Amino acid sequence: MSLGVNASNQDAVNALTVAKFGGTSVADYQAMLRCATIIKNDLANKVVVVSASAGVTNYLVRLSQEDVGEQERSDIITAISQIQFNIRKELPEEAGLDQQLQTLIGELENHATQQANEYKAQTADAILAYGEQFSSLLFTRVLQSLDIAASCFDVRRVMKTNSLYGKAVVDLAELKRNCQELLVPELAKKVIVTQGFIGSDSLGHTTTLGRGGSDYSAALLTEALNGDNLAIWTDVVGIFTTDPRITDQARAIKEISFGEAAEMATFGAKILHPATLIPAMRQNIPVFVGSSKEPEKGGTLIKQQVESNPTYRSIALRKEQTLVTVKSPAMLHASGFLAKVFSILAKHELSVDLITTSEISVALTFDNPTGTTQALLTSTVVSELEQLCEVSVEHGLSLVAVIGNGLHAARGLGSDIFDKINDFNIRMICHGASDNNLCFLVPQTDANTVVEQLHNTLF
Repeated sequence: MSLGVNASNQDAVNALTVAKFGGTSVADYQAMLRCATIIKNDLANKVVVVSASAGVTNYLVRLSQEDVGEQERSDIITAISQIQFNIRKELPEEAGLDQQLQTLIGELENHATQQANEYKAQTADAILAYGEQFSSLLFTRVLQSLDIAASCFDVRRVMKTNSLYGKAVVDLAELKRNCQELLVPELAKKVIVTQGFIGSDSLGHTTTLGRGGSDYSAALLTEALNGDNLAIWTDVVGIFTTDPRITDQARAIKEISFGEAAEMATFGAKILHPATLIPAMRQNIPVFVGSSKEPEKGGTLIKQQVESNPTYRSIALRKEQTLVTVKSPAMLHASGFLAKVFSILAKHELSVDLITTSEISVALTFDNPTGTTQALLTSTVVSELEQLCEVSVEHGLSLVAVIGNGLHAARGLGSDIFDKINDFNIRMICHGASDNNLCFLVPQTDANTVVEQLHNTLF
């Protein structure tokens, strides 16, 4: 599969595609074998970025926490080891591979013990990084079993970051220099398999890039290597008009623009993390999204210019939203009030999603994703805001985003959307800041029904 482009073998030899495989794509030996076949069938695939095998990251997240007892630690490490050796047993006998796996497992045990004795964010990142180390080592061997010249490369040698553990920031200039020096000379000789999600700081300590880090890593590597394409291989056939789990009427989209994809990713489409598109947009690198289980079905191509620009492209849904309303008569004809509110939020590193204002009140939304270990809007934040104004906080909301083109100038937009869902309580509407989206909040209990009814109407 060559990203929907019929290229000659020589074109493929000269091109550079970075292929990223998610956790379900490298979940077991058969899944890895399917991915290896994708690499073998397209000579442009010269760099492979892998996530941890499905399930492993969840184990590692638990192992990285501070309240894990000795028996639970042992059980988790046994479960992780079992996933790796179930893949290993399908490969040709090789003492060196067994030794490498055992060494990684031993290191993981040591880090887990250290974490149990004294919790450190640095140790947590070291623990979280093992999933990708396991899968990249094993996937390299799967490629080699298909007679593909491949080697496993430690991405920490090039992906240099600061020391903000859990959400480290990459030094783009250093990444570029390192890739040109250490990776480019190898690409003509073999396929390079490396890890997503992880990097290292100036002291050599392992860091992680946070949510969506594997896709983002792949995009950064594509940019640093002057790549021609980025292929994100997952478990669905491209990007859909909405989540297929909500309605069976959802359909795959053949191609979309960077702007549309960014809006979809930002507002809840799980298939792609928003940060992934930033390097691609900077360098105008096409991004392909397809299923490693069914590569023959094609997928979605994301690029700068597309042939079709429909008014309605998709509907995204993001649950677990918090709405905060701050109200004060002091806002009336006064300057500087919003600056004070946002300075408090900035101090606590809180990012506002949507905002609407009236004369004496401001409504703000915050994403509080499932799985976060603590509430984003703490009592401390609320207390500080209350020194300025009256504060109300509402939970249990979902954000629905209608994504399309020219929405700020589309006639009949309000009736198209809101006439069909007038039986539901719409908590907040945000429109006009972007011509690619219209967003509103609804109670979480109604969210799926609202999306299903809207999809049936707009598509």
